[in-house]
Amino acid sequence: MDIEKKTETAHALADAARAAVLPFFRSAGLVADNKHSDGAFDPVTEADRAAERAMREILAKVCPEDGVFGEEFGEVTGQSGLTWVLDPIDGTRAFLSGSATWGVLVALSDDSGPVYGLIDQPYIGERFEGGFGRATMSGPLGMRALRTRGDRPLSDAILFTTFPEVGSLAEGAGFAELAQQVKLVRYGLDCYAYALVAAGQIDLVVEAGLAPYDIHAPIAVIEAAGGIVTDWQGAPAHHGGRVLAAASRQQHAAALEILSRVT
Repeated sequence: MDIEKKTETAHALADAARAAVLPFFRSAGLVADNKHSDGAFDPVTEADRAAERAMREILAKVCPEDGVFGEEFGEVTGQSGLTWVLDPIDGTRAFLSGSATWGVLVALSDDSGPVYGLIDQPYIGERFEGGFGRATMSGPLGMRALRTRGDRPLSDAILFTTFPEVGSLAEGAGFAELAQQVKLVRYGLDCYAYALVAAGQIDLVVEAGLAPYDIHAPIAVIEAAGGIVTDWQGAPAHHGGRVLAAASRQQHAAALEILSRVT
């Protein structure tokens, strides 16, 4: 594998997605379609589609041997054993609301899971990179290394999730039990919460019902920064579902003791 070529490609994908989505953000004419017909609101916009199309066009030219798995246009199998996992806008609800907590997710994965990832927030101009020996963030304040907070007890921990209900009633109850043990609980940041774990700002992110494209890039970035990402049983999380991201082993073990009891 040509690591330099792959990282350059990842940044080119994120750049293309930025250019595609920013004209739509906070625009008066932005509309959303609902992916579901059962009444639940799962929005998709032309910005989502435009960003994924732009990324796929680059990959078709630069890495035609690699597979592609994206939220909006599905999976194309490659021949290299590597797959680009793309979420053109993680947090479309935030995007629709004008909140700058959505992001573009780009990951490069093999059969064992992600080996490299980017979390990009185009409006703020922050980009978080992890994998291939890299763990950095760049933005308006320049570039710096990413490093998680390190061990601390739950009583000192900051916990995030996107939706207050988390998932099912049982999953919500498990989260509520964990939330009672921490110092601070906040909601609603989508992929940006995972970036904050890698940046050393918070300790835990707990979610359920995720798809693989929601979590591949965050796994790579957080693990490169010294953190841990598993499912609620401590197994690999790259298939999605229930996810626990932690800044270090102490927080992870304490949270897992609670969440692993959820059936």
